[in-house]
Amino acid sequence: MRSSNEFEQVFRPFLFLALALLMMSPVAQAADPLSEEQMMADIRRYESFGVHRYGSPGATAALDWIAAELGKVGLKVNSQPFAMERQYEFTSGTLKVGDRKLDVVPQWWIPEKQANFSLTASIAPLPAKPGDPIVKAAGRFVRVDLPYDRGAYLNDDHRAKLYQAFGREPAAVLLTIDHPSGEIFTYNVDQSSRAWPVPVILVAPKDRAALDAAEKSGAELTVEIAGTYRDALTSRNVVARLDRGKDNWLVVSTPVTSWFTSTCERGPGIAGFLAMARLAAKRFTDVDVMLVATAGHEIGHGGMSQFMKRGAPRPKDTIAWAHFGASLACREQVAKAVLSSTSLAPLVDRTFAGIPATRLTGSQAGVGEMRDVQGAEFPNFFGMAGSHRYFHTPLDTISTVDPALLVPMATAFAETIDGVIKGQGATKSGR
Repeated sequence: MRSSNEFEQVFRPFLFLALALLMMSPVAQAADPLSEEQMMADIRRYESFGVHRYGSPGATAALDWIAAELGKVGLKVNSQPFAMERQYEFTSGTLKVGDRKLDVVPQWWIPEKQANFSLTASIAPLPAKPGDPIVKAAGRFVRVDLPYDRGAYLNDDHRAKLYQAFGREPAAVLLTIDHPSGEIFTYNVDQSSRAWPVPVILVAPKDRAALDAAEKSGAELTVEIAGTYRDALTSRNVVARLDRGKDNWLVVSTPVTSWFTSTCERGPGIAGFLAMARLAAKRFTDVDVMLVATAGHEIGHGGMSQFMKRGAPRPKDTIAWAHFGASLACREQVAKAVLSSTSLAPLVDRTFAGIPATRLTGSQAGVGEMRDVQGAEFPNFFGMAGSHRYFHTPLDTISTVDPALLVPMATAFAETIDGVIKGQGATKSGR
């Protein structure tokens, strides 16, 4: 019988080999917060919660998961509960054209009395030639087409065209936004906007031919929408701190909610945000660190607004604000911008040099929730924001993420933070 020493001599090489293979595995490599494997794992986890609209179970689950991840790395984690004045909880939407059933979605805000809505009617056509009088469309649908302007927010020009259609007194509007994906695309809204006088129903550009045929033939369509309005719907921001008593805060932020599953719109930003949290204790050692994951972005920036009112440090106590916005590592990118205050522009130009993107500095950098940061007069800020082919559409899934872009993006953020901590460019605020 062999002794224990003999067994050790025989099997030691195999043990070393097994250990080496383990260290080379994706699980071991993922211990690096900036690794592609770790960030892709975070993105997949985010996607697993489903639709992330404000107040939805998917949004709640994502915020719970983020809070748990922040707690794992030793940060003091708190919830910041808040309520938004209203939310429409959309359940389902269909449009029946002959024997076809198409998916449709309301453009917020649908009239409250028609939160559940069904209409069978034909499409009232436009005049045959320019100059002919426009006929009222009582009891019928009218159609509106809007060009895709590469923006994320419903604006005054969009509203003006819709109100022109409302002037025909239709029962509902079928709205097609010419998004490059051919899919349903929806714009962000705010809480102050009044509900439409009649339902506005989004129909995908890929389904335009079905509407054309129905309009030409005079055939009836059936739209069915199911949903519920909720007043004062509560959610929360997740806020984490590493307070070293320096009164010199680095703030890192990212939105969590959006219209659909929104995997590439939100996932890379959340992965980068978590990477900064995992680096905070050992790498960003000379500052206090505060991280906030916000809710309510798509219906009025509710979470960021609440954080600014009660939670954010004072600008004069903040060395820099880093913001992970939308669509930071996506295939088929439509737009991408690196954002910075004037004070940090030279540093950001160096650290983001390897990332192809438009540079927006100073007053031009107020994109997405960065406009809240800029409006609160934080003197030193930087971040990224963008859009991609399936941005704000139901097809924004894991397939839209470009894993090769994750490490350069997150590394640029980390190196910029390193530079700010070393005093490269930051200015003091009097507020």
